Amino acid sequence: MHSHDSDKRRLLKALCCGGIALGTVAAAAGVGAAAGKKTAMTAQQALQALKEGNEKFLNDSLQAPVQSKERRLEIAQGQQPFAVLVSCSDSRVPPELLFGRGLGELFIVRNAGNTVDTVAMGSIQYAVAQLGVPLIVVMGHERCGAVDAALSVVEKNTSFPGSIGQMVEPIVPAVLKAQSSMKGSATRDALLDAAVRHNVMRVVERLRTTEAMLAEPIKAGKLMIVGARYDLDDGRVEFFNA
Repeated sequence: MHSHDSDKRRLLKALCCGGIALGTVAAAAGVGAAAGKKTAMTAQQALQALKEGNEKFLNDSLQAPVQSKERRLEIAQGQQPFAVLVSCSDSRVPPELLFGRGLGELFIVRNAGNTVDTVAMGSIQYAVAQLGVPLIVVMGHERCGAVDAALSVVEKNTSFPGSIGQMVEPIVPAVLKAQSSMKGSATRDALLDAAVRHNVMRVVERLRTTEAMLAEPIKAGKLMIVGARYDLDDGRVEFFNA
């Protein structure tokens, strides 16, 4: 019995010491991230880089993105992205390709319907507070399936299986806003597109006005948050409320 108690105490001691060691490593990693180099771009320069990249994407004049072995090794010990892209999970909307960017340039947060839950918010805050990212772009897209599902909930009281219903719930207020802002004769396609835009702006306004960790860099002129919409048909990204 005594031997069993001794073994138990030794195990607890090992676990505690291991926990302290792991905590120390985690803290050191955090300090390293905070102390690392950050992008030298301003928010306007970052936005202009995205606009120019999308223009080249439209014209099929993109150069090969920076994804060489040398670049991979260069950023292996730290990252310096110049923009956060909050975008939809849709396979037709890959941010790096739409803007012609390579390894380590964009910090991407993707959810169906470009919504922001707790995990996404933490990711965004980390990119701003620890990596010094000067620009956040919230990008919706034409004919978004998640927004379409939210529209079906409002129009037909549609229910979806599993977690899909919960996923589209945050988009419903944007659909209601779109309905109230449009005339009764609006087509469903027009209503869907309006809902996509309202959904983007709801997220933008939330990030701008309710998140304390983002408010200070915005006030200091070190952070800009804008909305965008990607057109599936012509490939253009339209920025708004910049």
